[in-house]
This record gives sequence, C-alpha cells and structure tokens, in this order.
Amino acid sequence: MDINRLDLNLLVALEALLAERNVTRAAKRLRLSQPALSAQLNRLRDLFGDPLMIPAQRGVVPTARALELEAPLRAALDEVRDVLSVGAGFDPAVADMTVSLMGADAVQYALLMPLAFHLAIEAPGVRIAWRTIDFEALPRLAERGDVDVAFMTPDLAPKHMHARTLFDEHYVAIARRGHPRVAGALDLDVFCALDHVVVSPAGGGFSGATDVALAAHGRRRRVALSVPNFLMAPEVVARSDMIALAPSRIVADKTDRLQLFAPPIPVPGFSIAMVWHQRAHAHAAQRWLRERIVRQAG
Repeated sequence: MDINRLDLNLLVALEALLAERNVTRAAKRLRLSQPALSAQLNRLRDLFGDPLMIPAQRGVVPTARALELEAPLRAALDEVRDVLSVGAGFDPAVADMTVSLMGADAVQYALLMPLAFHLAIEAPGVRIAWRTIDFEALPRLAERGDVDVAFMTPDLAPKHMHARTLFDEHYVAIARRGHPRVAGALDLDVFCALDHVVVSPAGGGFSGATDVALAAHGRRRRVALSVPNFLMAPEVVARSDMIALAPSRIVADKTDRLQLFAPPIPVPGFSIAMVWHQRAHAHAAQRWLRERIVRQAG
C-alpha cells in the first residue's frame, strides 16, 4: 500500500463500517450521505486490494481481511484521538456534540435529568441521549463509542473499564400524605401490616433486600404490587394506602405528596459509580463531561 495515498478520513470510515455493519447507519454516524460513504468504501477497497465489506441481507459483512484490521485500526485511531486531545481546550459554550449516557431509571431521574437542565445552560450545543442500562451490551457499545458514560453499582462495573464512585444512596420509607395509619411516624408493626409496593426490574418479583432484613427480625410484610421501576412506585404510593421503600434521591422532591421516614429496620443501601472506556479517558470533551457529572452528583 502506498501510504501517500492514505486519507485518515478513509480509516475513520472503515472504523464506522466495522462497528455498524451497515452503510446507512455508518453514514449517519459520520454525518455523511450514503453515496459519499460508498465512494469512500470503494477507495478503501482499492487501497487494501480487498472487498472489505460484502453486501448481505441486513447491511454488510466484513471480509476476513477487514476483521484482521478491526482491532489494530481502532487502537491506532484511538491513539490519534488521544494525541489530538492532549492540551486541547474545550469550550462548552460553543461545543456541538452528542453524548450518550446509560443508566437505570432511578439514576436517570436523580442524576441525569438535573445534569440535562444544567448543560442546557452551560453547553447549549451538547445533546444528550439517554439509554436504559444494558449490562451485556455495555462493553461493546462503549468500545464503539456509542456509550460515553454508564452508571451502575461499582461491583457491576466491567473490569477493563474505568470507574469512579459518585454517591452512596439509602432507602427511605414512603407513604402518602393523609394516610389513615401513617402520620408522622412509621413503626415496625404498621410497616408489616400495610400493603407494600416493590420494584422488580426483571418483572414479577415480590421480595428483595427489605424482606431479607425483616426475616432476620422474624418478621414479614405483604407485597401487594410489583412494578418494573423506581419511578412508578412513588406514584402508586401517592395515590393509594400502600407504602414502599425508595431511593432517597428520587423522592426528595415529592414531599408535597409523600411522607418520608427512616425504615423501621436497617435496609442496606447502594452506591452508584460512573463507568467509561479507555478510548474516552483522555479526550478533553469527555473529561469535561465526567467532571460535570461528578459536580452534579456531589
């Protein structure tokens, strides 16, 4: 190959094609028209003397040669990005970029929503894409640059990714204002006697850490409703005589409709960490984003 014929943009195009396995999606990712990307693919084929991408029923399939190039190409381009970002300034006021953040519903409400409001003022050109957490897909998406920062408990962070704990969360018991049996206090007997709402992200679960804690004291509760996320539970409680335990950060702004109490027995809380890939570690805009997240979580 004649290195003098090599255009860096062609390598970026090949990286996108290998990541997306689809010309239309790769063109959208690069902000190019599909014909423009197809023309770049033809130049790449000429340079490498290989078809590189074979049309398939859904998108394209990389050749053996393209698969050989995938890992070293990504590493080389990441090195170039790191070199360009060293010493480079980042001005949020004029930045034009999209950031993709992945987390569970409770994190989206407690952290990402306030962050979005803050960035709308400080960095109006920064667009935010929220994704629901997908632990299986995260390493692949982060490596491709499709997820910039993910949020989860530190123990679930992939070993090869960077992680930083943002905050420790604790549970509070919640009941609606005007509840006939809960007024200013919530003792263990009432706690066990009332109907409960529990959160089961996988769906259909009727027990959790609270039940383990109760069992250690020889007590049980009645779970009347299982919901799939932490945002629904406070709404159910605010409109019924059921009670629930919820992370403090998602109910702190709902005291006009809810009473908040310390649980009558200790229930372990959890920590939330942000996680990111090495490819984004030194990038100036990504460092700025992570610093703002830390500030928002504080």
